[in-house]
Amino acid sequence: MDREAAKIRIEELSKEIERHNYLYHVLDRPEIPDAEYDRMFRELAELEAEHPDLASPNSPTQRIGAPPLKAFATHRHREAMLSLDNAFGEEELVAFDQRVRRFLSMPTEQPIEYLCELKIDGLAISLTYQEGALAVGATRGDGEQGEDVTPNIKTIRQIPLHINEAAMLEVRGEVYLSRSEFRRINREREEAGEPPFANPRNCAAGSLRQLDSRITARRQLRFWTYGIAGGDQFATHMAMLEHARALGFPVNPHSQIVTDISGALDYCRAWQDRRHELDYETDGVVIKVNNRGLQRELGFTNRAPRWAVAFKYPSEQVTTRIREVTWQVGRTGALTPVAEMEPVEVRGVVVSRATLHNEDEIRRKDIRVGDTVVVQRAGEVIPEVVEVVLSARTGQEQPVRTPPNCPVCDTPVQRDPQYAVVKCPNRDCPAQAVERIHHFVGRNAMNIEGFGAKWIKRLFEEGLIRDAADLYALSEKRDQIISLDRMGDKLADRLLTNIEESKTAPLERLIMALGIPMVGEQGGRLLAQAFGSLDRLMQAREEELIAIDGVGPETAREITAYFADYRNQEFVQRLMRHGVVGISSKPEPAGNQLEGLTFVFTGTLERMDREEAEELARRYGAKTTGSVSKNTTHLVAGPGAGSKLLKAQELGVPVLTEQEFFAMIGL
Repeated sequence: MDREAAKIRIEELSKEIERHNYLYHVLDRPEIPDAEYDRMFRELAELEAEHPDLASPNSPTQRIGAPPLKAFATHRHREAMLSLDNAFGEEELVAFDQRVRRFLSMPTEQPIEYLCELKIDGLAISLTYQEGALAVGATRGDGEQGEDVTPNIKTIRQIPLHINEAAMLEVRGEVYLSRSEFRRINREREEAGEPPFANPRNCAAGSLRQLDSRITARRQLRFWTYGIAGGDQFATHMAMLEHARALGFPVNPHSQIVTDISGALDYCRAWQDRRHELDYETDGVVIKVNNRGLQRELGFTNRAPRWAVAFKYPSEQVTTRIREVTWQVGRTGALTPVAEMEPVEVRGVVVSRATLHNEDEIRRKDIRVGDTVVVQRAGEVIPEVVEVVLSARTGQEQPVRTPPNCPVCDTPVQRDPQYAVVKCPNRDCPAQAVERIHHFVGRNAMNIEGFGAKWIKRLFEEGLIRDAADLYALSEKRDQIISLDRMGDKLADRLLTNIEESKTAPLERLIMALGIPMVGEQGGRLLAQAFGSLDRLMQAREEELIAIDGVGPETAREITAYFADYRNQEFVQRLMRHGVVGISSKPEPAGNQLEGLTFVFTGTLERMDREEAEELARRYGAKTTGSVSKNTTHLVAGPGAGSKLLKAQELGVPVLTEQEFFAMIGL
């Protein structure tokens, strides 16, 4: 396809894909099957790869995320993003109405129309559009200026990249994480041996501030619009929201106009219990004077608008008593204290256990056995001890004692002061072994379905497996497996089939499954791309690992230490003998002209995009990184090269044009 035809087709596809994004993610009315959407998306990506100069920064393909940034720039808001005053209880909400009336010199009998909106427990952001294109997405920050997180904002499919509005427009809203997505993320983190997030808001905030927007894209954040900066052209706040909706922004469907403060009270009462049916967190209701003229007349205090208030629901916390504190042993040997409590119901779920995280947390909250404590379910999922009820102490409470020995294998524990944890140093501890196997079969690792924690523990206790490599020898013990209580022929055969199928897992998943400290899903991907085989990774030197963009010195030390351990070497060799080698995602070599060289690509390339150029360089034996350092041997710079070019010039790194790079490999 020639350039002019490609330009027209790219524009057509971009508009059509964004229209389907709006239908699917905002209106929940998809018109086409997923396969057709994927086909259009692939066609657009291929055209942009063929003609990179035609790719817009606001192309739908940008929603998958981009390589990491070094830091966020600062963005000054066009209009300050202020906080809201709070109303705790119905009396304070009535008092808000009275303050509004006094300021406006309005009699009690004259009605004031209010807009009631559910208060989303998320992160406030501003979206600036110039000539209809998304230019900047920023966090609230201190109200005057926030962090420019535009690449991360672009991954949120509910936020339009283009709008039918020529004038500059700054839209305000709340980024949040749904409860179902929060549960999915925490399940994957636990399977990967990573600590779960405490609640959806913290997870959303952390996701929006990721320097690597590809991580943000995987978190599936969502967005509700609540206003437009300025907005003097609108007669009412609801008219402003309707305009935003017409432009393609999602507006919460439960927003409602009421004629007076009693109507606002009824709205708050109606949603106090009903809000738990929603798939997102709400901790109150925002009540706003609907008339924009009255809003301007009321104005602002130093920190908040006089025309709005946040009605906060009572915190849903309960009290119970800690009976004892037990200690769980993880796959790395870390001991985690767990509060065993008198069962208590929180939001319809009976809670009897809650993590206390570590020794520092116990000391900070002064938690003791026998204490009466306040408990909440953080983010609907994780039971959490909020605080101790000191007034309930009788003097009989006992300090929490860290066990001197592992509660499972009785080995003396060791303290790691850097991370405030105690560890069982015995690698052969049964608890660690079971947790390592559980990690190995997890969804983000080898993804062997059917192996829950109970079956792993049962097989381990029966002596049928001692580590994950033993899973691949279970077919020889089929009769013993079938004889286990509640197993049977069908379940046993299904498990054995799943084990066999896992041998085709990609290399990045196998690396993740090994449980190397500090190597998670992203690390596995980077290492798989860099080395192409497990055997090659095992031989990697520390300096080779550090040269990989995204692998720091500490991670590199952990990787080399893992493979230097003879027990890990023996474990990996046994996996390989069973045919578990990881399917390589590394491209086939095309030559060795670039052997021993390290390239960085920057700016806009004409013949292919940067990722394709990096892959091509690796096929000819080079290493590629995302940042210029003393280890960089060549920088390939296209139009628009910036800080990387300056850094290369400072360090004396040779700078090549795109044509010179291709000449090096004879293309």
